[in-house]
Amino acid sequence: MDTTTARQFWIRSPGLAEIVAALLTPRQEGEVLVRTIYSGISRGTEALVFRGEVPESQRNAMRAPFQEGDFPGPVKYGYSSVGEVLEGPADLKGKAVFCLYPHQDLYCVPADAVRPLPEGVPAGRAVLAANMETALNAVWDARPGVGDQIVVIGAGVVGLLVAWQCSQLPGTQVVAYDIDPGRAEVAEALGVSFTSESPAGRDADLVIHASGHEEGLRTALATAGMEATILELSWYGDREVSLPLGEAFHSRRLTLKSSQVGRIPADRAPEWDYKKRMEKALRLLLDPRLDALISGESDFEELPQTLEKLARDPAGALCHRIRYPRDPNSTRA
Repeated sequence: MDTTTARQFWIRSPGLAEIVAALLTPRQEGEVLVRTIYSGISRGTEALVFRGEVPESQRNAMRAPFQEGDFPGPVKYGYSSVGEVLEGPADLKGKAVFCLYPHQDLYCVPADAVRPLPEGVPAGRAVLAANMETALNAVWDARPGVGDQIVVIGAGVVGLLVAWQCSQLPGTQVVAYDIDPGRAEVAEALGVSFTSESPAGRDADLVIHASGHEEGLRTALATAGMEATILELSWYGDREVSLPLGEAFHSRRLTLKSSQVGRIPADRAPEWDYKKRMEKALRLLLDPRLDALISGESDFEELPQTLEKLARDPAGALCHRIRYPRDPNSTRA
């Protein structure tokens, strides 16, 4: 295959994207050349990027590891790529790897920027790694306890992964809530209890909000019990959020806490770094039930139209997977 030219996905300006060809810089010492097999669309964040809704104050903080260009555009953005190492160190060559790289069919990165997939994790499921890492970090921030009553508001990919992780703690009562009753089937596949009826008044010990909507956060406040923690996972871009903090927020002594994957919680930092956290996220993907989170798949060449549609009308989409042309000389899918 031609390894001198790469096909790249660029957002030229809000609402306008295209795939372009670009010369690939020859691989340098200490780098790997990766052929992409799949990439995943992180729908919530990438829809905001596509629509040009990244606040100016957050443009540096929201840069992806191998992003090119700047918000609102032109920008090459994305962070969920799974591929095969074509060239590089002997211990990586031929292996399937995950990388926090934008949507592109061929790329070179430092060898330590890729993580080999654990045996038993297929390439098609590994596109969930970035979401799993976010969910893992959120659970660390939330600090659920044995026997807690936990409500997760917003049954998207990250919300369901958080609920799935929390449900494995002994004695916990975990329920995922979403206004879309269609999410019940996916939650059931993961072994997570689900409701489409408002959980307000449940007096939960812990509420994790991941719906991305102001009304969901209002529901979280009404769901939390005395001295409970509400963990905010949603990112609103440049939208302002208004909350009823004059109601039970003070009398119940509630804690409203943010979580963002860009920083490892302070109490975990002595033992964990980003490499170790990603390796753990990949190992958590061994469970085949997680395939239920892949709600659709389309070709790389259709990505501009696909993301435009998802940004405009997600219609129940969870993780949308992008497949790349297969190398006839490779044994990998």
